[in-house]
Amino acid sequence: MATTGSEVASFLPLTAVEYEIMLSLADAARHGYGVLLEVERRTSGAVRLRAGTLYRAINRMLQAGLLEEAENRPDPALDDQRRRYYRLTSLGRQVAAAESERLDGALREARAKNLLGGKRA
Repeated sequence: MATTGSEVASFLPLTAVEYEIMLSLADAARHGYGVLLEVERRTSGAVRLRAGTLYRAINRMLQAGLLEEAENRPDPALDDQRRRYYRLTSLGRQVAAAESERLDGALREARAKNLLGGKRA
């Protein structure tokens, strides 16, 4: 079934936690702790998600159809079978892209208003 623009827009704006999770899953499926580590690595430690916050958001996103459990797992000898791996759904990828565009527009506006040292267009 095709996703409509209004369906994607209904998820916006994402919370900061939801967006961080989606960015972490944009290039690879990860388990919850892997998401925590990726967020911390990508933000150089500026953002540190707590496990409870992470898993509540993941559960909401699973229910909304933005994430799904990944079927492909690492070699069992290299992984704990209790871990659940998550990935973006097609809808989740569309929502993450739309949120990225929304944030890009806000950043352009901030630069135009000299909030980031940018010059007016």
